[in-house]
Amino acid sequence: MTPFEFRQLIRSQTHTGPTAGFCPGYAQANLVVLPRDLAYDFLLFAQRNPKSCPLLEVTDTGSRFLKDIAKGADIATDLPKYRVYEHGVMTGEYTDVSHLWRDDLVSFLIGCSFSFEGELLETGVPVRHIEQNCNVPMYLTNIPCAPAGVFKGNMVVSMRPMPYDQIVKSVLVTGAMPKVHGAPVHIGNPSVIGIKDVNKPDFGDAVTIKDGEVPVFWPCGVTPQAALMASKPAFAITHAPGHMLVTDVKNIDLKY
Repeated sequence: MTPFEFRQLIRSQTHTGPTAGFCPGYAQANLVVLPRDLAYDFLLFAQRNPKSCPLLEVTDTGSRFLKDIAKGADIATDLPKYRVYEHGVMTGEYTDVSHLWRDDLVSFLIGCSFSFEGELLETGVPVRHIEQNCNVPMYLTNIPCAPAGVFKGNMVVSMRPMPYDQIVKSVLVTGAMPKVHGAPVHIGNPSVIGIKDVNKPDFGDAVTIKDGEVPVFWPCGVTPQAALMASKPAFAITHAPGHMLVTDVKNIDLKY
């Protein structure tokens, strides 16, 4: 189906699950919504951390509707699941946040690694969480982000295991797509980046790592949620990990 048709299923709450594997060929986006008085600080945080937070679009203050990457898409209804944070604590998950919308909110749409998965599959690189029909595993790391204003914290990464002989290919494919996180930031031993148990992700689902496979880690758009938990703004809305906005932008248009 087209991204528009898929967003309609989400808006009607017919689809409320993760979006990995849907509308192949089209980019997906993470979401951060903040009050206007924090918007500049977050814009600066995103610019200083482009691998984790590659910006695709920023809305006008108070507007729920996108103009560029998914024209007419409603920020408050067109993602399958949202999280609300108050003072750094998640206070709820919702399939619709219309009742929480305010005239002072600014939305940031951030590139998502789901966008390059179609490219990996086309070149024969396996994507395990799609094979197992679950959410991608995501982990908090010891890799510091560059702070900006009130925002600080460490990078979150997503992981995809793959055979050793597919790693170079995966680096080349994803490295050509910097607007959706680009190349991996770490390959191999998870403890080097502060992950104690790769089978216990902080977000998403654990996946099988087969004999002879290597865990490969990419910057993740859940990094802003870690920054929200560390910085504790009074109010914020994000996507729930793995539950993205499917855009009208084709992946090929996000390459160099």
